[in-house]
Amino acid sequence: REIRMALILSFVVSLVGILRVLATPAASLPEAIAITSALFVIVSSSILLGASLPFLLQSLNAGPANAATSIQVIMDILGVFLTCLISTFLLTLLSPTFESAFAYT
Repeated sequence: REIRMALILSFVVSLVGILRVLATPAASLPEAIAITSALFVIVSSSILLGASLPFLLQSLNAGPANAATSIQVIMDILGVFLTCLISTFLLTLLSPTFESAFAYT
């Protein structure tokens, strides 16, 4: 049930996200795809991690009530990491000029 909800919510948020990015005059299609893909993965992982973390904490004899604050910190760190990783990968793949921006001459 949580997987289905994660996919539905991720799709809806990503759809709004891509429309928002494309509404920005300076945004390109590769940038929109990269941001939307990162948003989809972040929302999906947040829902799945949020659903499973209380059970994990309970099995470790830690109070499941600690899950709310733990998930915020974990998703803040994971969100930045996933955005950088996915955006770098997709922009390198989709945009031929992106990789050359990091080349040293």
